[in-house]
Amino acid sequence: MRPAAAAAQTRGAAAAVAPAPAANVYESLGVRPLINCRGTLTIIGGSIELPEVRAAKSAANQQHAQIDELMAAIGKRLAELTGAEWGMVSAGCAAAMSHATAACVAGGNPDLHVRIPNLEGFAKDEVIIPTHSRNVYDAAIRAVGVKIVEVETPEALQLAIGPRTAMIYIFAGPRNDTGPMSTAAIAALAKPHNVPVLVDAAAEILTIPNIHLQRGATLVAYSGGKYIRGPQSAGLLLGRKDLVQAAWVHSAPHHGYARAMKIGREEMIGMLVAVERWVARDHAGEWKQWVARCEHIADRVAKIPGVTAVVEREAGASLSNRSPRLVLRWDSQKLGITGASVVQMLDAGEPRIAVSGADRRSGQTQDGSGDAGISIVSAMMTAGDEKIVAERVHQVLSSKHVLKPVEPLASPSTNVSGRWDVDIRYAAGTATHMLHLQQEGNRLDGIHRGDFLTRDISGTISGDRVTLASIVTERHGDALTYRFTGTVNGSSISGSLDLGEYLAATWTARKV
Repeated sequence: MRPAAAAAQTRGAAAAVAPAPAANVYESLGVRPLINCRGTLTIIGGSIELPEVRAAKSAANQQHAQIDELMAAIGKRLAELTGAEWGMVSAGCAAAMSHATAACVAGGNPDLHVRIPNLEGFAKDEVIIPTHSRNVYDAAIRAVGVKIVEVETPEALQLAIGPRTAMIYIFAGPRNDTGPMSTAAIAALAKPHNVPVLVDAAAEILTIPNIHLQRGATLVAYSGGKYIRGPQSAGLLLGRKDLVQAAWVHSAPHHGYARAMKIGREEMIGMLVAVERWVARDHAGEWKQWVARCEHIADRVAKIPGVTAVVEREAGASLSNRSPRLVLRWDSQKLGITGASVVQMLDAGEPRIAVSGADRRSGQTQDGSGDAGISIVSAMMTAGDEKIVAERVHQVLSSKHVLKPVEPLASPSTNVSGRWDVDIRYAAGTATHMLHLQQEGNRLDGIHRGDFLTRDISGTISGDRVTLASIVTERHGDALTYRFTGTVNGSSISGSLDLGEYLAATWTARKV
């Protein structure tokens, strides 16, 4: 036996006797696992890797490889599988977007690469984004240091394209399928200027041949840990060979701005295997399984008087977030519970189940389906989950509940109109914001000035309790939500601050 083969056999034997991870790996840390009935959301772990992917990652880990050689071989194989000119595995879709942007800005030039995100002196440093494509994920593009140019019409796009235009970015979705600002229309305008077009298709299924490249896009990026069921920390970049190869120059293990976006040999091999399996998977058969799971839950829960169950078999048949969906509805007054409360009970119960709420603000509808509801998607369930979910949801909805009445607002203890300087204490660090409030009875309105942005704020005062909320939408690529809850004490207010995905903080306001 050759020394290399003997060494590989020894590694394989060592792997075979390695202890299996404990089944309660999450519980041992005090973290409760969950049954995923919401979809491929990153916050709850995306998808479950295919068994073949897990096996490939384990095998890849037992030997070393030269990473540039490995990616070159994977790039060629991805091209064969997908029909794209070339492919690359990245540390998630956002990393693929950053590397693609860097490739369009700097090519494969290392002198430019090491200067990113300082683009002073670069020939190209602008990225055009249609207004309807602005979203929180375009931060991955802005991280490269480019200037964002927004456009709303074909005429504005034509005028915006210039010698400094490095790329056009499109967020995949129905709005880009047809119309004057569709992917095909944008690509047609960009082509005479040799401006690359990048499509962010993170949550979509992988179409072969690729629909976005067929429409004229130059590059397309995918999340690997969603419907492709590859490693959760992996992504794909497909498209024009020279740009994908340049994007790899801007990825770890190479030094520079993207060193933090490291992709390991395990994820590289695992992602390739996931694409190979994607090509071979019985997608029609999987869809039937997903529909059957929804129907099983619907059959069980619809037996409860007052509950309607609708299986939307084709509602999730689009490219993005693809899954059948079950919508359960009822009258909150008759069952004594809202959809939001059911969501909370399923999350707090055992086993823990994650579903989405589907309450309606307008109350009873003409079809009599009720104002309260939850939504269940089945694509991320594992075999048998539908039985557990059906029994648990049936148990919750068939139990006796009393709808908690909405407490009337108490007379305000004071008038908080005026300017307030707000000291916020985060987990690390502090900030000083400003609120300017106008009180009318229990109603509060005004403005909230943060470190850089000013936005509207509104809320109520009940007795000495104040609740306020301000929101920055994705209109320009960032989303921020501040929900203040506090108690008035003379010329000060203090309490807790819910920052949504950015967790929690505390606040104290002083009247000026």
